[in-house]
Amino acid sequence: MRKEVLIAPSMLSADFANLERDVRTCELAGVDLLHIDVMDGHFVPNITIGPLVVNALRPITKLPLDCHLMISNPDQYIESFVKAGADYISVHVEATNHLHRTLALIKSFNIKAGCVLNPITPLNYAFDAAEYCDFILLMSVNPGFGGQSFISSFLKKCEQLRNFLDINGMSHIDIEVDGGVKQDNVKQIVNAGANMIVSGSGLFNGDLVSNVINMRNEINS
Repeated sequence: MRKEVLIAPSMLSADFANLERDVRTCELAGVDLLHIDVMDGHFVPNITIGPLVVNALRPITKLPLDCHLMISNPDQYIESFVKAGADYISVHVEATNHLHRTLALIKSFNIKAGCVLNPITPLNYAFDAAEYCDFILLMSVNPGFGGQSFISSFLKKCEQLRNFLDINGMSHIDIEVDGGVKQDNVKQIVNAGANMIVSGSGLFNGDLVSNVINMRNEINS
């Protein structure tokens, strides 16, 4: 049985001068959560936002805030994001020396913990970490910038991860995808086993409400 598919607009593609307006539009569109891309200019070649922006978003929406930490030394900042209002926090397996400890720290705050794999990172990391995760994020682009093209090798990787989770009694774990997700490939992505769909330009370019509706229709077709 296919898991419920959740749509998470990437706020990296929102209008930062009108974030509250875009959050309201996301709510109107019926999205399931908001994806917050946190970049430090060190782990990835870009700098975006930190806990202050998460803290500003928290009072204006009841939507869960999904904070994707593309940063070095994530353990130093997890509590700050929790206090700011994060509901989900994911960390890259490439960014921490002690992934189990980092995931345990996130879960100690009673929020959802996830690990993230870059496109070329071996799936064995996800296999070993899965029992400590609520969700696993597979990148379908190399992290650092929005608007990149989808890397199609994600599909096979996602299928392998979903099969592993199902076979090993971990079907409850969500698989998130981030990078290059559009209306024309989202059906393939869901069929491969992903159920948390992050999309930035694929939703924010044009009319957000219509784009969300069209993406849901494509998923359910």
